[in-house]
Amino acid sequence: MIYLDNAATTLKKPEEVINAVVQAMNSMGNAGRGAHEGVLQAAMKIYGTRKKLAEFFGCKRADHVVFTCNSTEALNIAIMGTLGAEDHVITTQLEHNSVLRPLYRLKKEKGLQISFLPTDEKGDPCYEALPECLKENTKAIISTHASNLTGNVVDAARLGSFAKEHGLLFILDASQTAGVIPVDMEALNADIVCFTGHKSMLGPQGTGGMCIREDVEIAPFKVGGTGVMSYLEEQPSELPTRLEAGTLNGHGIAGLSAAIDYMNVHPERYEAEHAMMQRFYEGVSDIEGITVYGNFSAGLRAPIVALNIRDYSSGEVSDVLFQDYGIATRSGAHCAPLMHKALGTMEQGAVRFSFSSFNTMEETEAAIEAVREIAHRG
Repeated sequence: MIYLDNAATTLKKPEEVINAVVQAMNSMGNAGRGAHEGVLQAAMKIYGTRKKLAEFFGCKRADHVVFTCNSTEALNIAIMGTLGAEDHVITTQLEHNSVLRPLYRLKKEKGLQISFLPTDEKGDPCYEALPECLKENTKAIISTHASNLTGNVVDAARLGSFAKEHGLLFILDASQTAGVIPVDMEALNADIVCFTGHKSMLGPQGTGGMCIREDVEIAPFKVGGTGVMSYLEEQPSELPTRLEAGTLNGHGIAGLSAAIDYMNVHPERYEAEHAMMQRFYEGVSDIEGITVYGNFSAGLRAPIVALNIRDYSSGEVSDVLFQDYGIATRSGAHCAPLMHKALGTMEQGAVRFSFSSFNTMEETEAAIEAVREIAHRG
């Protein structure tokens, strides 16, 4: 199988990650629940991973790194824990449902007001419209760092500067960039960065989290056991315990720790992924009947190419790619309904090819040839 669905999850993981998970499953107990060796090993591994993530994302305090199951949970915590009745937020048309659905829920339940920064014909946000979106009750800007459909990278620094200038929270969804494009929350003026471990960070599924600026307050999304302050009726107020009720995925966090180590010694990964993405784009864009979506003139991109072949159903194309060529892709709406609406692909969807450093240029050429043959079948 040629696996080109890495924007959904990376299938190939470093051996170091696999070994770390196996070792953790054989040695780690439940952090914070006792004082025996297994508990202490888990606690040390989890704290050590917090420190690595704080450095990785430019977060000033390791105790302000909160673990979650994925970026969806992190975004729910960030959104539900900072926004209230009659607040207003600015977001973009590029967003994943992990952002949209919590916002729609707050709109329905509490009267949250939402403004969407429009996009241009290439799927980039129209930043000049930011001042028009601003209201007296604007509380936050929430944005993806890169579209999971087109791969376009958002100018997060520009959004962060605007947010800082107007006293707004800036919540950044780094699901598609963490691990392949640098994310420095200080440089970007981000107050909360949400990330997942199982995509470009090359970690296990069921891992993710959020990095929180020191002066940002987030109400607990869930409450329960913490292993400390058990006689309190309410959730402890200190981070990270405030936002981490229940047993953490210690085994997965051990794998994520190993993944960070791997990423730190392989900084060339972005260049390799970008080269394959660029070659694929160049190879398919001149084929008759192919429509490619996104802005490929910008230098920085997530390693994603989304396309359609003539008026063929994206689902049928993806099936043919797998059944006839052994190429795994993602078709359909990609949990990004507003982006598809902006691109005019709501009915057809799109076929997404997404690359990892574990792919090869030979696989890229095979994918180009497969697209060419399918386009010529008509």
